[in-house]
Parts: sequence; structure tokens; C-alpha cells
Amino acid sequence: MTTALVIIPSRLAASRLPRKPLADICGKPMIVRVLEQAQNADIGPVAVACDDKDIADAVHDHGGRAIMTRPDHPSGSDRIQEAAGLADPDGRYEIILNVQGDVPLIEPKAIRAAFAPLTLPEVAIGTIMTELTDPQFRDDPSFVKAVTTPNGHGHHRALYFTRATAPSGNGPIFQHIGIYAYRRAALASFVKLSPSPLEMREKLEQLRALEAGMRIDVSIIDSAPMDVNTPEDLERAREAYQAS
Repeated sequence: MTTALVIIPSRLAASRLPRKPLADICGKPMIVRVLEQAQNADIGPVAVACDDKDIADAVHDHGGRAIMTRPDHPSGSDRIQEAAGLADPDGRYEIILNVQGDVPLIEPKAIRAAFAPLTLPEVAIGTIMTELTDPQFRDDPSFVKAVTTPNGHGHHRALYFTRATAPSGNGPIFQHIGIYAYRRAALASFVKLSPSPLEMREKLEQLRALEAGMRIDVSIIDSAPMDVNTPEDLERAREAYQAS
């Protein structure tokens, strides 16, 4: 296993930052910045799965591949499932890697880290986390926590994900970062499942997979990539690009 089909789901609608994927970051739309970082990860072909022609045009204008998908998908997972079927109808790629479209500062090594747990055949989904070292974020429900145990192969096995501060007691708290590498069959099964009780309670889609018995393993990365959700986030992303 050395390659994956990388898909970046992208929707034009965003309440806090209108037309977010097309927001300019130092001369390029944000979705193009994410596309370039995914290409730099060098684990396989990259495509943007979008619901609007303006996003597709921006991607095409910068030499990328865009796939138009239905506008009514309930989640990014459903969107990448449709896009995977359109991009790779013959199923040549066993792994589909989902990179969020609002992380223009994601490091290529973080993308590769999500892919790494799938070296174990029993793992259905790979993802990433980083230690939360700032006390103000440990109790913040917007920082999703991963409760894990070492798997003996250099990664961790996910036991639970929560918006609460967990586990209790002394020791590190890890923030989950929503980049997923799915085995193709696991993704197909996942999107057929109805939302699960814990998923609806915590508002965390990955709990649907755990409740269905799918194994999720997690790589640790050094720091969390900043996601862009507000005009203030966008300014910070611009400053970071200008400083690089």
C-alpha cells in the first residue's frame, strides 16, 4: 500500500465566511492552497469534490482537477464517496483520503500521517491528532478530544471521540484533527449507515464508524493546522503565508 486517491470536499456555502473556498490567500484561492498542500504530500492523485462551478473553475485555472458533485450531500463523507466513484470508477485505489478544504496551512507530512495507520490490515480508517498543551483549549468543546491507546505499531487505536475533556486523571489530552484515510469498502459502508446515537449526541460523525464496529487508528502529529472559518482566521492565514 503506497498510494491513495486524495479528495478535498468543498462547498461554497459558509455562514461565517461567505464563499470561503474562493477567499484569496496571497494571490490564490484557499481551495487551491489546500490542493497544493495535498499534491505536495505525494501519495497519489488529488481532486476537489465541489458543488459549485466557481470552485471548479478556480481549481481548473490553477491546473488542478475538480469533480462536480450533487449539491444536497449531508456530509463531506457522502461527497467524497460520490467523487471517488466518478474519479476512479474501476476502483484502482483501495484508499480514499479526505482532506478538509479549509486547512490551507496543512503540512504535507500531516496528510501522510493520516494515511500511515492503514499499513495494518485490520484498520478501516486512519486519522490524526495532536497533544493539547494550552490549558484554555483543554475544556473547549470546539476542540474535539481523541481517547486512544497505543496499538504497538507506532500509532494509537481510537476508543472514543468527545467534546468533553477526556480522559480524566494525569496525562496528555489529544485534539482530533478531521482528516481521514478510508479503506474504499469502509467508506462505502460508512455512508450507508444512519446517524448513530452517540454521533447525534456529540455531533461527531466519526462516532458512527466506531459504533458500527469499524476500527479507527490515529497518528500523532506535532501541531494542529489552523482551519479557516471566520474573517479573522483568514487574516491569520494570510499573515502566515506572507511570513513563510
